[in-house]
Amino acid sequence: MQKAIINGLLLVCLCWVIGCVPRAQSQEFVARNPITYGLTLQPSGFDPHIHASSELGIPLRQVYDTLVYRDPASGEFTAGLATAWSISDDGLNYTFTLREGVRFHDGEPFNAQAVAANLDRITNPMVGSQKALFMLGAYDGYDIIDDYTIRLRLREPYSPLLDSFSQVYLGIASPRALNEYSTERYQFYQVGTGPFVFVEYVPGDRLVLRRNFDYAWGPAFYDPLTPETVDEVTFRFYTDPSTRALALESGDVDVMGELLPIDARALSANNNFQIIPVTIPGQPLQFLMNTERFPTDRIEVRQALIYATNRAAIIDAVFQRFSPIAWGALAAGTRFYSADVVGAYEYDAAQARALLETSGFEDSNNDGILDFGGAPLTITMIVPSWGLIPETAQLIQAQLREIGVDVVFDSVPSRSLLFERVAEGEYNLAAWYEFGSDPAFLTRYFTSAGDLNWSNYRSDELDGLLNEAVRQFNPDARRSLYNQAQRNIMSQALLLPIRDYVNLNGARANLEGLTY
Repeated sequence: MQKAIINGLLLVCLCWVIGCVPRAQSQEFVARNPITYGLTLQPSGFDPHIHASSELGIPLRQVYDTLVYRDPASGEFTAGLATAWSISDDGLNYTFTLREGVRFHDGEPFNAQAVAANLDRITNPMVGSQKALFMLGAYDGYDIIDDYTIRLRLREPYSPLLDSFSQVYLGIASPRALNEYSTERYQFYQVGTGPFVFVEYVPGDRLVLRRNFDYAWGPAFYDPLTPETVDEVTFRFYTDPSTRALALESGDVDVMGELLPIDARALSANNNFQIIPVTIPGQPLQFLMNTERFPTDRIEVRQALIYATNRAAIIDAVFQRFSPIAWGALAAGTRFYSADVVGAYEYDAAQARALLETSGFEDSNNDGILDFGGAPLTITMIVPSWGLIPETAQLIQAQLREIGVDVVFDSVPSRSLLFERVAEGEYNLAAWYEFGSDPAFLTRYFTSAGDLNWSNYRSDELDGLLNEAVRQFNPDARRSLYNQAQRNIMSQALLLPIRDYVNLNGARANLEGLTY
């Protein structure tokens, strides 16, 4: 049986570019063990310091190394481009000892100056993304101690910093390439130190990576190179979910991400293929509720919407039971997830109706829709076009209609348009999610000053819990704070959780060693 191994494919959903390798390698190289991987999105941008989609990590994790890694088995931090690190007692200084003998794909040596150049780029407001900048916490600069030691300074403690440095958004790029190409052009010439070299990107067609045969500094959990190891990966784009299983069955791809649940169910009975479900930490598929717009400005309405949503029925019909019910602001596979929220707002249509009736809503004109003072109980829901969200929204619409709530869709085809609609504020519910192993991202969504506070909820108590949680280094203290925060968020019914994400990946049965 053919054995093909890809080291370190970490599932995290996005984007791509034209890159290059030395001409000699490009001309002489003949792939012995190539594979084709189906991605689910057309690229809109590739730069890990600029773009925020989670699919970005599937190809770019191969191109870039990070200062530290999380071992996928143990969840513990392990050495990457940094061989050791220390944190000062006050949590304000992180000192990294860097690996020697590492070179970027363009021959540039890796050292403290390279790390500094990347930090300068990420923190440049004209370049770095909100996501990458947020991941640095209260970053306040660096000190280069010597060629292989760098110290980072923080204005206040930020305990998730190591987790941030394990993610591709803070991957280390070649300073020479960053200097040679403009911000716009660098996307087409990406250069890292990782196990694969960025070769080419043909818009709308393919992205090609090739094995970096000089790679000898990967994390301990990477498998060693063998003659059977994958040496070339061609990524192709399948934006139409209905085409993904067909591409796998026809042999057009060897691996396909995000199969439709119904297709995954069918393929699981075929011995020629393997289905690889990957539980994704972070947020569940959720609908954030706008607390500043009628009628979701009333907590009783928000609570009623959750009670009236039959999530088990949605998971059966849309997700073929591959995904578990979500109960709160974090998916169950996320650090510091609180089991206290499990069972909260269990489906109860009668309870939903009672909440609305006791709040003064009634069907005064017998049209089947409740109203309050003549204003109908109409919910505007922003519905992105991806991830089976439209199908989910349609079932929610039918379920809420049963209790006298009218749901109107505002369908958006792109992330940028979704953000525009949210900025306009004319919504009650907006579908969104974010992936990540550390719940520090909750600060962006549920603190008063959070840049993604789409619920527009403001609470000194919740601010205090979430802000203190990222300052604390003691895991027990962080767990207690996040437990309280999750209970607080759900007691205020700030979101309608639907399902924890489980990505359904398909692959040839004889492809081994695929790790997410």
